[in-house]
Amino acid sequence: MTLIQTYLQKCRQIIDTVEEQTPQIQQAARWFADTILAGRMVHVFGSGHSRIMVEEMWPRYGSFPGFNPIVELSLTFHNLVVGANGQRQAMFLENVSGLADRILRNYALSDQDCALVISSSGCNVVPIEMAELFQQQGVKVVALITKEHSGKSASKRTDGKKLGDFADLILDTGAPVGDAMVSVPGLETPVAPGSTVGGAMLINSIKAEVAQLLTEAGRPPKVLTAGVLVGAERATELFESAYDEHAHRLAKLYEQVGVPSYVSQPNDREP
Repeated sequence: MTLIQTYLQKCRQIIDTVEEQTPQIQQAARWFADTILAGRMVHVFGSGHSRIMVEEMWPRYGSFPGFNPIVELSLTFHNLVVGANGQRQAMFLENVSGLADRILRNYALSDQDCALVISSSGCNVVPIEMAELFQQQGVKVVALITKEHSGKSASKRTDGKKLGDFADLILDTGAPVGDAMVSVPGLETPVAPGSTVGGAMLINSIKAEVAQLLTEAGRPPKVLTAGVLVGAERATELFESAYDEHAHRLAKLYEQVGVPSYVSQPNDREP
């Protein structure tokens, strides 16, 4: 068996793991659909490479508004690897207690909201605190982790709690401990991670279920769709309307945030 075949075989095992979680995926989708139908948003957060899953949910082709992608550049922009904005800083910052509170200070949360927090290990401080703070606000939390890897890893929190400890529902990427899935002869450490594969399948399985629920409820989503499928004019219409809906939903998260001002108060005067 070639190493390519080895990797693909392990990916097929991940597919089985995702399929076995169908009831959990459907539950997450029901919660998310209820939030979106209420005019609210599902908050999606991930630090480090978990940002990939945030962007997989929204906005991209085949996705639709209703999700609030929370991507902090200080935690995710490490493409330079070293130097300014490098990986060392990002890995340090994702374990700084209190940063999650500063991030969520920007939003007026509601118990109608849901959250999807992604962390393969489930052991870094910022995603754990994000989930904890969401729950304190009455927000249902779905955690997307790698169960085997999380179970073998040590939490960076002093109390030892992990992301799964602050989740109403846990989804498993199906990747192995350490994430990398292929052992190369003569090489000390394995290569080719699998959590992105499992995570993307979970994200899009949820997305499909939510789209069905919204459509059945009479609120079919405005899906970002390629012009080659629906024509350039319709594609532009869908993109513009989807972005506008996102703005309208996001406005609700800002309108009553933090310290009240005269701008945030109802205007009772006659026009």
